[in-house]
Amino acid sequence: MSMAPRTDPQSPAPHVADSHDLIRVHGARENNLKDVSIEIPKRRLTVFTGVSGSGKSSLVFDTIAAESQRLINETYSAFVQGFMPTLARPEVDVLDGLTTVITVDQQRLGADPRSTVGTATDANAMLRILFSRLGKPHIGSPKAFSFNVASISGAGAVTMERGGQTVKERRSFSITGGMCPRCEGRGSVSDLDLTQLYDDSKSLSEGAITVPGYTGGGWNSRLYSESGFFDPDKPIRKFTKKELHDFLRREPTRMKIAGINMTYEGLIPRIQRSMLAKDREGMQPHIREFVDRAVTFTTCPECDGTRLSEGARSSKIKRISIADACAMQISDLAEWVRGLDEPSVAPLLTALQQTLDSFVEIGLGYLSLDRPAGTLSGGEAQRVKMIRHLGSSLTDVTYVFDEPTIGLHPHDIQRMNDLLLRLRDKGNTVLVVEHKPETIAIADHVVDLGPGAGTAGGTVCFEGTVEGLRTGGTITGRHFDDRAAVKETVRKPTGTLEIRGARTHNLQGVDVDIPLGVLAVVTGVAGSGKSSLVHGSIPAGEGVVSVDQAAIRGSRRSNPATYTGLLDPIRKAFAKVNGVKPALFSANSEGACPTCNGAGVIYTDLAMMAGVATTCEECEGKRFQASVLEYHLGGRDISEVLAMSVTEAEEFFGAGEAHTPAAHRVLTRLSDVGLGYLTLGQPLTTLSGGERQRLKLATHMAEKGGVYVLDEPTAGLHLADVEQLLGLLDRLVDAGKSVIVVEHHQAVMAHADWIIDLGPGAGHDGGRLVFEGTPADLVAARSTLTGEHLAAYVGT
Repeated sequence: MSMAPRTDPQSPAPHVADSHDLIRVHGARENNLKDVSIEIPKRRLTVFTGVSGSGKSSLVFDTIAAESQRLINETYSAFVQGFMPTLARPEVDVLDGLTTVITVDQQRLGADPRSTVGTATDANAMLRILFSRLGKPHIGSPKAFSFNVASISGAGAVTMERGGQTVKERRSFSITGGMCPRCEGRGSVSDLDLTQLYDDSKSLSEGAITVPGYTGGGWNSRLYSESGFFDPDKPIRKFTKKELHDFLRREPTRMKIAGINMTYEGLIPRIQRSMLAKDREGMQPHIREFVDRAVTFTTCPECDGTRLSEGARSSKIKRISIADACAMQISDLAEWVRGLDEPSVAPLLTALQQTLDSFVEIGLGYLSLDRPAGTLSGGEAQRVKMIRHLGSSLTDVTYVFDEPTIGLHPHDIQRMNDLLLRLRDKGNTVLVVEHKPETIAIADHVVDLGPGAGTAGGTVCFEGTVEGLRTGGTITGRHFDDRAAVKETVRKPTGTLEIRGARTHNLQGVDVDIPLGVLAVVTGVAGSGKSSLVHGSIPAGEGVVSVDQAAIRGSRRSNPATYTGLLDPIRKAFAKVNGVKPALFSANSEGACPTCNGAGVIYTDLAMMAGVATTCEECEGKRFQASVLEYHLGGRDISEVLAMSVTEAEEFFGAGEAHTPAAHRVLTRLSDVGLGYLTLGQPLTTLSGGERQRLKLATHMAEKGGVYVLDEPTAGLHLADVEQLLGLLDRLVDAGKSVIVVEHHQAVMAHADWIIDLGPGAGHDGGRLVFEGTPADLVAARSTLTGEHLAAYVGT
């Protein structure tokens, strides 16, 4: 191929289109940002850092990513926009140079029982097509291999107008689905323990039903006692067969009770519909406790937990059914697919191969496609979302990552760094919110926000190179090269917790003694079996306080005061001093402003346009009726108390007229976990990931227990915050508690009294005990991946 010779010896001036190489942000005021103005280079890797709550997510996600998404949505017609989430324009003066943003956040994948790793990544969709084309015997279309599609058939007369005449035709249809009819594609069946539903020695009038919400003479209990199907004064154990059937399993029946039309239904189907159909995590605590007590989940005996019908399991390729394929470790499945040579489905095999290889490349080769999506950790869920972007041909896109190293062993962080650099090198802008020095070190550009958290943050403390950050004098710069030293002396255990033959998930008969009365750290590469060992062998219950990674739930009406239970003693203190009811001091109850119903703002829905929230003129955003604000405690009204920071409130409720020991105890715990800057009434929806993690820890510290089990408590924490966390763990141990931490952070490992290391690899290559002993012994031996990285970290 010949090219025309260049005659102009001088290079031409750059084209004006090539001059847009910056994302310009001016006057950003979202959440706690204070008129932030920065310029971010395009086609570079920019890391945003700063203490937890300093405004990183507000700038990256709530300003840059949100505005890009809003502008893209506006390119669709009003009809299409009506079906999309409506987004308000962020609080910012100027946003220039934006490109299409792809957000990869830490939001957990849905906990729906039918959602698996395979369905979340489209790998299952490709497998279903593969089996519908190559499976022997042939049983039908891809739907025949889907555990979300039930087999149905029907027939009947269809009436239609044709040529001015009414014509009747007989039509029949049938759909062959792959759903197991017994468990309806869930893989497990639930059974109710009847002894937890009622006390059969009592009659209904005596309150025999013990289900939450069915006691105390409310409508739920009256529905049964006044139904007329049985004598409400007869003990349930004396019911006839028919009466017991009507009480427990009767089909829905319309009837009048106390002059009101109601639907009567047996107790079992009613509980299954009202409680068991809901996501367990979304339940109120007392309902969840009842469900855990009353419901037993067992593997479906018909499909053996595969979720698939007998027909779907009978069709095979090279003696492997789709159920077998989904149960394989993904790294093994990738090898199996590589061995299939079938020209008729070559494009499909190539696409499936790429997807499965992406799992392995990103460090998730130890998962299986049938793993329920709700059981993935935040870090695993984030990497699953990354998979669809790895092989993408798109360039000049802005990728936004929220702490992609969460849940990763130091060994895996290097692999994640390589992926981020590869995305950048394809010509994309990569923005990463991160705390780990290993990832900050690879940045082309660093933006450090702070100097503090909450109202003390929201400004740019530093902008420039990594070398500049090191000498910049900011909190991040000062802590950047911090390295915790291995303890010279370790505490002596007061006892041991024996675990024998642990086989949960990938554990291979692990025998280990976890020392009590010390800080014990369980570590190992991602997928080595740490959480399986700790949560599977040390169930939360009597004497054990377990703080896992599950996200805390809360609406914009929830705040730290309501979540921690702090508001109850505060309301009672206000009520006692003023001689009125405690309910008056709740913005969700009697004290709520009638105009905004206690929300503080009035929301106006504008259909496909972004809704508008305006401060309520009646209460001026204070959420309470004016009459309620006339009651004072220690010279402050309830809205002023909710506007206090935790530190202020701790002093306020610690002494004087407002002295309230119950409130002071909760506030001390919030201070202990480093949340002294939070305001009591700040909506939970505005808290960062690290703040939510610590809020949860503070709440669980109130529970009575001798053993604390913490799952990656450093998630979302800045280097400076990790020091404070280590101090808190030390205080817990010194108070006589046993602390068991599942952790990857080297500072926590170095600080431990005892380390249990699982591995050597992930999935079926892990699940074995590879080391137990003191951190000093682990560093000296360097016999495991963890030992090598810890030795490099402490500089020996």
